[in-house]
Amino acid sequence: MRIMSVVGARPQFVKLAPIAKAVVDASHEHVIVHTGQHYDPMLSDVFFRDLDIPAPDAHLGVGSGSHGVQTGAILAQMDEVLERFRPDTVLVYGDTNSTLAAALSATKLHFPVAHLEAGLRSFNRDMPEEHNRVLTDHAADLCLAPTQVAMGHLAAEGLAARSVLVGDVMTDVLYQVRDAVAQRNGPHPLVGEAEPGNYYLATIHRAENTDAPDRLRQIVDALAAADRPVILLAHPRVRAKAAEHGISLDAGALQTRDPLPYPELIAAARTSAGIVTDSGGLQKEAFLLRVPGTTVRRETEWVETVELGWNVLANTAEEIAAALTRTPPAPTNASPYGDGHAAARAVGAIEDAFGR
Repeated sequence: MRIMSVVGARPQFVKLAPIAKAVVDASHEHVIVHTGQHYDPMLSDVFFRDLDIPAPDAHLGVGSGSHGVQTGAILAQMDEVLERFRPDTVLVYGDTNSTLAAALSATKLHFPVAHLEAGLRSFNRDMPEEHNRVLTDHAADLCLAPTQVAMGHLAAEGLAARSVLVGDVMTDVLYQVRDAVAQRNGPHPLVGEAEPGNYYLATIHRAENTDAPDRLRQIVDALAAADRPVILLAHPRVRAKAAEHGISLDAGALQTRDPLPYPELIAAARTSAGIVTDSGGLQKEAFLLRVPGTTVRRETEWVETVELGWNVLANTAEEIAAALTRTPPAPTNASPYGDGHAAARAVGAIEDAFGR
């Protein structure tokens, strides 16, 4: 089989790593298309290098832009890419503009579509990601769900017949990287910046938290007042918005640095006192590392992290402060995101559905 993976953003590169290995292990051909949605090297190139992902076979280079501009730019180029490679299935990942654009293009040209991380729902229709994931699930021929909760959402929308529970591929790579990081003897990624066990690690990038000056200022003020140093891995988006709003990201307990390569991110996360984020991936990685998480959103697709007590939704400055200083959650052996073999199951499900 020829399986085409279409990716464009940091979380998708992480998910791609175990899939790329599983495709090779199953003796299938793998075509990788990078849309260029994340074009900063620290959010793109380093992931391919550090996670041993083969170089993309096609790079669309779409860069930044509004949702419509990005989606349209990808659509404008995907037809040619699909006709050139003629895949047996197109695998799309997550909930970005790259996800939806690739699914739409493949569907219109009658190439089978499989959606990895299908069935996640925030039920917040103000989020562009919610529209991307719902529309992609309904366009897809195969929905690869990470959790039982996701399978329930797909069934409620009439998609049960084309849905398969495979687990979460981010668990696969997280476990591999966690173990490798634990065994190495290199310097801590934040040496000279923070003491292991005595800092919070933060990422903030979503539009609802950065576009409005008052909202971003509220979050920055809350982190600046934290009881320990807060290391903000500053995504280009939050730097640009802070500059636009005249907000300093280095104040009080808050200090910024550039994003970390994925292995260093996991090394920094696992020795933190807590993680503050609006990222879907990092809030789940915090749970898998058993580090208390604080999610600066009103809802989460990863409800299991909240139900098990390892994640708290916080929006006001008071809620963020309370979440950071809360009593540590009860230990748990729960594994709602699988056993670390989701990629092999996903490739097997694709083979069963579309193999010739």
